[in-house]
Amino acid sequence: MSDLEFALRVARLTDRGLLRSRNEDAIASDASIGFALLADGMGGYNAGDVASQMAALSITAECTTQFNQARQANQPVTTHMASRWMADAVAAANSAILEVSNTQAQCAGMGTTLVVTMFVDNQVVIGHIGDSRAYVLRNAQLSQLTNDHSLLQEQIDAGLLTTEQAKYATYKNFVTKALGVDPVADLEINTHTVQVGDLYLLCSDGLTDMVEDHEIESILIEHNDDLEAIVHLLIRKANQRGGKDNISVILISVIDDYSLNKANWLQSLYKKVTHNKG
Repeated sequence: MSDLEFALRVARLTDRGLLRSRNEDAIASDASIGFALLADGMGGYNAGDVASQMAALSITAECTTQFNQARQANQPVTTHMASRWMADAVAAANSAILEVSNTQAQCAGMGTTLVVTMFVDNQVVIGHIGDSRAYVLRNAQLSQLTNDHSLLQEQIDAGLLTTEQAKYATYKNFVTKALGVDPVADLEINTHTVQVGDLYLLCSDGLTDMVEDHEIESILIEHNDDLEAIVHLLIRKANQRGGKDNISVILISVIDDYSLNKANWLQSLYKKVTHNKG
C-alpha cells in the first residue's frame, strides 16, 4: 500500500450546469497514486464528451499502469518519471482523439482541455493544456498554478487588457491550445513543492467563469476540513450565478508527508536518539 493513501484526501464532483443539454466534462482520480485529472470537452457534433472521456480513460489507465509497475519493482517514483509518464500518456491520448476526430464525421473538430496532477515525493507534477485550471490554498491564500492557454490570457499577458476588463470579455472560452486538435499535444508541465496542509483545486471554466477567485478562496477556507461539502458548495455557487457551462471540481488535501526520503529520515532520527541515550 502506498504512503499516498494516508497522505492525500480527494473529493470530486461534476455537474451539467443549468443551460447545457449534456455534460462534456470528465474527471478521474486515484489517491493511492496521487493522481487526478479533469478534462473539459468541446467542439464537434455533440462530441466534446467523447474527447474528454477518451482523454480521462486513456491517460488514467496509462499513468496507473506505469505507477503500479514501478511499485511492483520496488522502484521509487520520482517527479522526472511522473513527468515522462504524463507526457507520454497525453501524447497517446492526443493521437487517439485526433484519429477519431478525423475518421468519424460526427466527431469532427472535437477536442478537450486538460489538467492532470501526480503527487510525488512532497511535490506535485501538474500538466495542463487549455483553460482548465489548478490552484493551491496555502496559509489561507489561494494561488493559481496554471496559466490559461487562451486568447484572453494572451491579451492580458501582452498588456492589451487588464484582469478587470477581461471579466467582461465576450470571448472568454476561446482556447489557443487543446488536446486532440493538433498532431503534437503542447502540454505544459510544471513541478511545485507541496506542504502539509495544502489544498489543491482542479476545476473547469464552468466554475471560474461564474465564481470569482476570492469567493472560491473564502469557501475553501471556511470549509477546509470537509472536502465533500466544498465541492457541492462550489458547484451550487456556479449554478446560482447562472450555471452557463458544465462545472467540474476536484480537491486534493495534503494531510501528511510523503517524501521518498521519509524512511531514511526516520532511520537517522532513531539512530540519533539511541546514540544520545547511550
